[in-house]
This record gives sequence, structure tokens and C-alpha cells, in this order.
Amino acid sequence: MIGQLRGEIAEKTLDRILLDVGGVGYDIAVTPSTLAALPGAGQVALLHTHLHVREDLLALFGFATADERDVFQILIGVSGVGPKLALAVLATLNPDDLRNVVVSDDVVALTAVPGIGQRSAQKLLLELRPKLDMPDTALQPGSSLSEVREALEGLGYQSAEIRDVLRDIPGDGSVEDSLRQALQELGRQR
Repeated sequence: MIGQLRGEIAEKTLDRILLDVGGVGYDIAVTPSTLAALPGAGQVALLHTHLHVREDLLALFGFATADERDVFQILIGVSGVGPKLALAVLATLNPDDLRNVVVSDDVVALTAVPGIGQRSAQKLLLELRPKLDMPDTALQPGSSLSEVREALEGLGYQSAEIRDVLRDIPGDGSVEDSLRQALQELGRQR
């Protein structure tokens, strides 16, 4: 397994880089956030990588952080999720946002990923919950954060607003306290 590569960036495109490591050019698929974090062509970069092996293909996927690579590996371990879809998820949601989406059962946020519909999002949430590293309180069904999410959606707040606010709220408080805290924060933002 190739877990990490350090080399000179020979070429950058919209979704790939060519990394020259000791005279060997590695073609690596990357997310837009990883591409933005990398220096320009001719400079040295470090990428955390995943080598995906199929019968007819060896493909390298690169990430700016080890956490992003680890979440990618968790995603491709879910049935029905291949490397392209996992890369699309990480292009839309960074690892912390994905954890928040799973904690708060945010089906709408997952349907924003190209290739994921309502049913696929629900299935993905169920399968990711036990696999992602999250606080124990967040893993409990019916946690206060999922109830707060439902209440805020009922009040007409947008999914992105809710996700941003829930990121800063601990999942171990009561529903009432968490909702009050979320509404105060949303009031400050407007």
C-alpha cells in the first residue's frame, strides 16, 4: 500500500495532480480542497494517499490530511460507495462536516453530493454512524442534536445554516438547552 508520497508537483489539473517522486510521475486524483491546499507546480508537496486496486486498474487518491484519507477509506468500505463517490462526498463535505451530518442525521446535506439521492443518503447515514470516530453521546439514536435539527428545519432554517450552528453545540445537553443555544447563535448571524 502506498500511504504517503512526497515529491515535486509536475502538473495540476482540475481534479488530478502529477507528482514527481524520484523521477517517477504518480497520477493522483484529489479533491478540490486538497488541490487548493497544494503549492504550485515545481514545488514540493506531501500527500496522504490511498492505492485503490481493482482487476483492471490501480488508482491513487491523494489527500491533504491523514484524517481526510481515513474518512475516504471508511466511505469506500460502505456497500455501494466506490472511490468516485467517496471523492465526491469529500469534495462536498470535509471530514468534520461529514461527522456533523452523520450526528445530526442531515439527509439533505448528503443529497447535495452528486450521485446521492434521498434513499442512498439515508442508507449511508446508517452505515457511517458506527464507523466514523465520533463522541459516544453523538452515536445514541434520538440524540439531542438530531431533535434540534428537526426543530430548526421546522422553523424554516436552511440545512447549511443548521449544520454550521450544530458544529459548535455539544451533543450531550438537553434538547431545550441545545435548541436555545442554536437559536441564539442563528440570531447573532442574521
